[in-house]
Amino acid sequence: MRKRLNQSLFLALLTAFAMTMNVTAQEKKSFSLEDLMPGGNNYFNLQPQNLYGLTWWGDVCINGGTEDVKTVNPTNGKEKILITVQEVNDLLEKAGLGKVHHLYGASFPYSEGLMWVKTAGAKQANILIDVNKKEVIWSQPIAEKAANQDWNKTSRSLAYTIDNNLFVTTADGQNHQVTNEPKGIVCGQSVHRQEFGIYKGTFWSPKGNLLAFYRMDETMVTDYPQVNTSTRIATLEPDKYPMAGMTSHKVTVGVYNPATGQTVYLKAGDPTDRYFTNVSWSPDEKNVYLIELNRDQNEAQLCCYDAATGEKVGGAIYEESHPKYVEPQHPLTFLPWDNGKFIYQSQRDGYNHLYLFDLNVKADGAEQTTGIGSKYKESVKVTQLTQGDWLVQDIVGFNAKTKEVIIMSTEVSPLQSNAYAVNVNTGKRRLIGNQDGMHSVKLSVSGQYVIDNYTSFTVPRRIDIVPVSGKGKNVNLLTATNPMDDYNMPEITLGTIKAADGKTDLYYRLVKPVNFDPNKKYPAVIYVYGGPHAQMIHNVRNYGAGGWDIYMAQLGYVMLTVDNRGSDNRGLEFENCTFRQLGTEEMKDQVKGVDLLKSLGYVDENRIGVHGWSFGGFMTTNLMLTYNDIFKVGVAGGPVIDWAYYEVMYGERYMDTPETNPEGYKKANLKLRAGDLKGRLEIIIGANDPTCVPQHSVTFLRACIDAGTQPDFFMYPGDGHNMFGRDRVHLYERITRYFEDHLK
Repeated sequence: MRKRLNQSLFLALLTAFAMTMNVTAQEKKSFSLEDLMPGGNNYFNLQPQNLYGLTWWGDVCINGGTEDVKTVNPTNGKEKILITVQEVNDLLEKAGLGKVHHLYGASFPYSEGLMWVKTAGAKQANILIDVNKKEVIWSQPIAEKAANQDWNKTSRSLAYTIDNNLFVTTADGQNHQVTNEPKGIVCGQSVHRQEFGIYKGTFWSPKGNLLAFYRMDETMVTDYPQVNTSTRIATLEPDKYPMAGMTSHKVTVGVYNPATGQTVYLKAGDPTDRYFTNVSWSPDEKNVYLIELNRDQNEAQLCCYDAATGEKVGGAIYEESHPKYVEPQHPLTFLPWDNGKFIYQSQRDGYNHLYLFDLNVKADGAEQTTGIGSKYKESVKVTQLTQGDWLVQDIVGFNAKTKEVIIMSTEVSPLQSNAYAVNVNTGKRRLIGNQDGMHSVKLSVSGQYVIDNYTSFTVPRRIDIVPVSGKGKNVNLLTATNPMDDYNMPEITLGTIKAADGKTDLYYRLVKPVNFDPNKKYPAVIYVYGGPHAQMIHNVRNYGAGGWDIYMAQLGYVMLTVDNRGSDNRGLEFENCTFRQLGTEEMKDQVKGVDLLKSLGYVDENRIGVHGWSFGGFMTTNLMLTYNDIFKVGVAGGPVIDWAYYEVMYGERYMDTPETNPEGYKKANLKLRAGDLKGRLEIIIGANDPTCVPQHSVTFLRACIDAGTQPDFFMYPGDGHNMFGRDRVHLYERITRYFEDHLK
């Protein structure tokens, strides 16, 4: 009898505990799109805490914020208020220089106590404040319409553009109009549609005495007729858009001397069908280096030019070719302790690695071939600094004392970015900081410390000051909590499957429905991108699952993402297997993801959908047409429909031209398969998309009409390639509704 009572008591307690746990789970909040999407009114409250104003003043850490700027001792973490926002604004008001709203962007570019800030609004200016004396010691007014601002801390000269012309304001306030070009010629801005690592159009020499800049002649490029519908009668506002195989713009590189007011253009020969990338300066400001690429993008040359005359200095320093493509993305980086040596980055062995060039030691220039088919010639001595089946992502800086270069790499995992110190003399490397997670670091001036900001699946965010040497203790600046802990989160897992080639491992991310029941059958949606230079899965919070994935899991969907072959951070051969046939191999790998879903037992294989944007929009549409017996519902955002309508630089790198690869373009032309649409497909675009121009989607609609198929279509007037702010919340309300209406 006593035993039976104990059992009854145990069962009662167990039931009460289960009920308590159930109530606790039910008490957790549910997400809305306002919580999960950028532009939502609660989005930023659900992001892990961050410190946005961290930087360095020599080897002293600076923490700029909304109320003040603090110094942080890198050895013990002790903080001291340096100056407050109120003090700064009092000084600015006294000098008639406007005001600042916060000090996140404050920097300390000099060894002395001078803080740089920039005011906004009608009295925009660059300003230096002596934080010790509490006084403004220098200011530089900025023209009201100045764009693409590029300030040099040594000369204190400012380069900027107004409309399509380039200007310079020197430290003494003298204004110089560098160019005065007619419509159709653009100066001082990024060129080649921001491919090849290009993100700006001006390049100050190390001491700021000379300015290299891009000049782009677009007069021969076809106008794409974008239309502004916000005016009473719609207004034509065309974009210059060179489509694959068509006439492209011509780029030259100028060098402007503010002291003389003279500009010299580099004599690099005919710029027709050539790309000039990764502009770099020699430390003595005498030479400018360019990586020059042919239009086929399979041959690159590193060349040197005299900055004073524009003449080419000798022959090519380095030449590299590949049967598919060569893609230089990084400028030269000279060693701070040796002006005759620089680091060059190349994928010639299959992964992006560092190569040390010695300009003082000549080489025979004989052609050599690598195991992946790359060919190269070296006219100077070259030493490979890093190697392995991983890639260098970026150079952060140097520690001159230890002769080390600090890099970010994928050596730990393709899902991560970690900092390493690489000895330039021996090639030996050392991990900096925690091995786990995606890291972003800022190096102190001497190279002794980094501010290490990282996140992983288990770490919402942690920021430490880390000694680069590995000796001494880390100083923790922030350990964030996960603001999503109060919400009813789905289970998110990471795994690998084999690609369609049967040998390559692919990473996948699986999100199960909230309150998952293994006995139920759930609809599933594959979220896809799949194209070059993008990776959807990382070792970060939620393994990189976006807010929409989580929202859909809350509504009862299984969400899957697979980084197929062709995507980023897995090496050149992993990426270029899609060459001349975009979509083919990528789709095969996505179908392997479908096989995974079908094997799970709780996925309804008759309710599988797909969604993606840009290249992902191309993949979504392609999957709906090619595997129309698998995918029942798709939403394709800003899709490429016909690669012949896409721009020259990106399109021709991966597909060649329509004339040289007609079969590849035909196979990837989705208009030709419009009649294969069986499921429900909605296409969504920005009405003024300058990247995947509206012609893609409009012509696909025409093809569907002709074929008798019925896609759905939605357009965001005035928006470009993506939707931002409140439009983004509206967008995902619409996408969600489409799956709810047709897949669930």
